[in-house]
Formats: sequence, C-alpha cells, structure tokens
Amino acid sequence: MRIFESVFGAFDHRVLDQSAREIVNTARRTGARVRGPIPLPTRIERFTVLRSPHIDKKSREQFEIRTHKRVLDIVDPTPQTVDALMKLDLAAGVDVEIKL
Repeated sequence: MRIFESVFGAFDHRVLDQSAREIVNTARRTGARVRGPIPLPTRIERFTVLRSPHIDKKSREQFEIRTHKRVLDIVDPTPQTVDALMKLDLAAGVDVEIKL
C-alpha cells in the first residue's frame, strides 16, 4: 500500500479549500482512495512597527500573516492518478508539498 502525503499551504483559506476539492475529485475520479483534507493549525506571524518615524514611541501598528495548511493522503494511487495530478493546474498562491 503506497501513500502520497500532500501538504498544502496558502494565505487565503478559500483558495486552499478549492484547490483541495479539485485534488480530491481528480484522485477519486482516477480510482485512488483519499483521506482528508485534514486542517492543520494556522500559523500566525505578527509584526509590530512604529507608526511615526520621529516621535510617539507608544503609537504602533500591528500586521499579521496567516498561513493556512491542509494535509491530504492519497492511498494506493494508480499511474493515471499520478498523471492527472501532475497535469492539474491549481490556483495561484497555493504551495504544494508531496511526500512519498
């Protein structure tokens, strides 16, 4: 039994969920079993900067970057599954990492 583990990451969770649906549909259509998508904890990176370059040390502004992740396991992929997933065009901004 071979398993492909795919980890997806994106800043926008809607784009990430849409890409995960496309991959699940493609894998199931070619005869592979799919586990997931399983949501992983969201990574939040916060930055604090001064609003003014001269004075007002207490006046600050905060920014954050949220990285959403999902895990998807493809169990017993067929050669057609691998070909279909390689040809699949995902949305911009989605980072895909595949482990065997």
